[in-house]
Amino acid sequence: MSAGDKIFAGSIPENYDRYMVPLIFEPYARDISQRAAALSPKAVLETAAGSGVVTRNLAPKLSPDARYVVTDLNQPMLDYAAARQNGDGRITWRTADAQALPFEDGTFDLVCCQFGAMFFPDRPSAYREARRVLKPGGTLLFNAWDRIEDNVFAHHVTKALAEFFPDDPPRFMARTPHGYHDAALIRSDLAKAGFSNVAIETRTEESRAPSPQYVATAYCQGTPLRNEIESRAPDRLQAATDFVAAALARKHGNGEVAAKIQALVVTARA
Repeated sequence: MSAGDKIFAGSIPENYDRYMVPLIFEPYARDISQRAAALSPKAVLETAAGSGVVTRNLAPKLSPDARYVVTDLNQPMLDYAAARQNGDGRITWRTADAQALPFEDGTFDLVCCQFGAMFFPDRPSAYREARRVLKPGGTLLFNAWDRIEDNVFAHHVTKALAEFFPDDPPRFMARTPHGYHDAALIRSDLAKAGFSNVAIETRTEESRAPSPQYVATAYCQGTPLRNEIESRAPDRLQAATDFVAAALARKHGNGEVAAKIQALVVTARA
């Protein structure tokens, strides 16, 4: 993972929430929120909350006396998430590194994280921190994208950008979001952190968008892929986006488009 993979700044948070959330994150946010709520937790910690799609889905499902701490390492994303959330006295917003959580041992019933584990430089360290702040019998619940070939739009966007930048293809999507799909590695990382009761489920959903241009804008301007494009050609972001849109149209048509997305859902008991 490069340093730029973790930079969600400028217009990326807004574009991420406007385009990427409905395109690929919303169905998994509903799923992880339902799983979380079914555990009836009274104290919840969310790490790597991003623009707050899980927070918006989970908060209404928690009991009135629940406590919900929402964190992210990236302040612009956390600010955006807080601004989108309806007023809720149960929620506390806090900047925090998942690898060095600023909370006491045994504080939470549940630690949840949607599509954040792929960005942790030291995943066993992050899992150890999650286990430390969990109460005995508590649950770590997270998901991670499956391989890029099973996430069709991401795969096709990456291939199109390799044509646009043949000498230095942007590889953010394959390298980071889709770079942590080995279930055996995930189990091993969790075991290093002291988790022994682990379940991993593959969940397939459908990604839908009104047009190929929407998909291209989502990936090229709503993720750190934008940083890679602009580092190669600062004045060609829109040209790269349009090139990707045309490539997607050739594969999927010019109207509403749909394609497979797939992720791993992980449950680990402390």
